[in-house]
Amino acid sequence: MKGKKVYHLSHIDLDGYSCQLITQRCFEHIAFFNSNYGKEINERIKQIMAHIAFEKYDENLILITDVNLTGDQARFLLKMVEEADENIEILLLDHHKTGQDCANKYDWYHLDVSRCATKITYDYFLAEGYDIEDMAKYVEVVNAIDIWLHESEYFELGKVCMRLVSNSREVNRMLFSSKNSAYIFHLLQEAQAYFDEKDAHIALDNQVHALKKSFFIKDKDNTLENLVSHFIVDMLSQNAKNMTVKYHDKIGILTYSIGNVSIIGNDFLVKNPAFDFFMDINGRGNVSLRANNNADVSALAKSVFNGGGHANASGGRFDGFKDSFIYEDIWQQVQDTLTIGENG
Repeated sequence: MKGKKVYHLSHIDLDGYSCQLITQRCFEHIAFFNSNYGKEINERIKQIMAHIAFEKYDENLILITDVNLTGDQARFLLKMVEEADENIEILLLDHHKTGQDCANKYDWYHLDVSRCATKITYDYFLAEGYDIEDMAKYVEVVNAIDIWLHESEYFELGKVCMRLVSNSREVNRMLFSSKNSAYIFHLLQEAQAYFDEKDAHIALDNQVHALKKSFFIKDKDNTLENLVSHFIVDMLSQNAKNMTVKYHDKIGILTYSIGNVSIIGNDFLVKNPAFDFFMDINGRGNVSLRANNNADVSALAKSVFNGGGHANASGGRFDGFKDSFIYEDIWQQVQDTLTIGENG
């Protein structure tokens, strides 16, 4: 008997992550997924269904918060659930009025436009008997900023918390989704220590840099930039096997919108001398390449991506690149293009 597991899909802002901050207190077995609106929702639903099929819990709850579904998305979800040979319950808690049509049609779709999704989630599970009363003030802070309650005493504090999430891009959501969630949860949990201080919004704002560093620091202090680089390089090194691309006799690693390519790329290549080059691509198809004297990436950039630069630092553009929410799709496009470039 494997019991029950919750698969919690939520938005990628303060309200969305705060819903998950609540549910991680309520359930022993829970996995978090995050999505923006649009096509990404269906991709995350597919991911959830794949996890359910593989993990084989006796009961499964697909919990969706702070994300409204279109009619097509709701039908897609139901079709996936109906076709699965699993015991699956659906619960959606949201506050966006654009979901009214779905809320009128489905009894699992709970809509309340008067509160933010965090407050809806908190009230729902509090009523279910979960021990989360100590989160009441945090919930009011999120509610104040998310539905823009200017007169609330918590409005300014909510603004700082909102920026804490929106400016926390240090851990790539696509490449390392679980670590990204853990990072944001850490920031929001630590932020609450300042909620009772005088001028709490100023006290918290003054500590944002330190709160970020506290997640990444291990043995000794360093700049945030270096701490993040060491953290990301460790994650890349652990996952390098599944991120490897090849060009002729050269081996590289492919990342997506990693940020700080020069620092992270160099640190990775120094730590992983078996790799000849480091490649990063963003959603617009712009390619950055780095090497550490083991490959001439200017030649690669010129041959494959109509670019150029220096032997150890070059760039170009992947014409025809199709952005995706799934890393494996991006990897396949890039490797196919590198293979064509070998033979071209």
